[in-house]
Amino acid sequence: MVGIILATHGEFAEGILQSGTMIFGEQENVKAITLMPSEGPEDIKAKMEAAIASFDSQDEVLFLVDLWGGTPFNQANGLYELHKDKWAIVAGLNLPMLIEAFSSRFTMETAHEIAANILAPAKEGVRVKPEELEPQEATTEQPQAEIAAVGDGKIEFVLARVDSRLLHGQVATAWTKATHPTRIIVVSDAVAKDDLRKKLIEQAAPPGVKANVIPVSKMIEIAKDPRFGNTKALLLFENPQDVLRAIDGGVEITQVNVGSMAHSVGKVVVSKVLSMGQDDVEAFEELKSKGVKFDVRKVPNDSSANMEEILKKAKNELKAQ
Repeated sequence: MVGIILATHGEFAEGILQSGTMIFGEQENVKAITLMPSEGPEDIKAKMEAAIASFDSQDEVLFLVDLWGGTPFNQANGLYELHKDKWAIVAGLNLPMLIEAFSSRFTMETAHEIAANILAPAKEGVRVKPEELEPQEATTEQPQAEIAAVGDGKIEFVLARVDSRLLHGQVATAWTKATHPTRIIVVSDAVAKDDLRKKLIEQAAPPGVKANVIPVSKMIEIAKDPRFGNTKALLLFENPQDVLRAIDGGVEITQVNVGSMAHSVGKVVVSKVLSMGQDDVEAFEELKSKGVKFDVRKVPNDSSANMEEILKKAKNELKAQ
């Protein structure tokens, strides 16, 4: 796996690594290198060399630095010159760049490949409100999501996820990068009636992916509409009851990713991110009886938890209430 060095002035590298880990999960062979006010070029070079030596392999190394021409860049460049056939440097470090780099390591084996692949997401992550302040060329690709929604055949569901938070950082970055949808669809009767929440969700979509909020009944209609044959959809549900309603209506969901379910009155805590009530347990068991498989994890890099054990714990906790 390609090793990644994050090198910046001050503690920026450590902070952005923590942010990336929150969204994408723990990462191996990634090190944050900081240049503090009391340190000089040789100090950061020594840190870089020690970090690289700690990697499983030193063949492929990617440096992500904050500023082209700054001390972190210059010291990385000195090391790079001895390995330029395989190593790479990208300046202008931001969170979309880092998330794309983490995602790319699953499918790309060289630092050069990843360096080339992360440039567009890094640039697309720079956006402004009000939108009219953006240069015209920055918005020319936006209509592509509309074009992708026209075609013949059946809509493809790349992920169906239960997450009470719906569209947030982990979904907009980690899961989108892992599943490559052309459209994110939030399926919720309540949110579909809330104009403010709808607008916020639509604006939270990552670059190049359109987000929609629709009620369950509309999802059932869309699933049967051949005009959406070219659409790769990531479905987000607030609860398992809505998933069950969608499946009963003919939406062909065979696996459900269970991400997070917030705690509220009447629910019991079954894990750090999951709380369930009796109606949740019954809905999951009904989904299981229909042959639906469960993938219980927050981000793609996590290991999947055992749904049978989670449901058993929920039933025991609810019985003890």
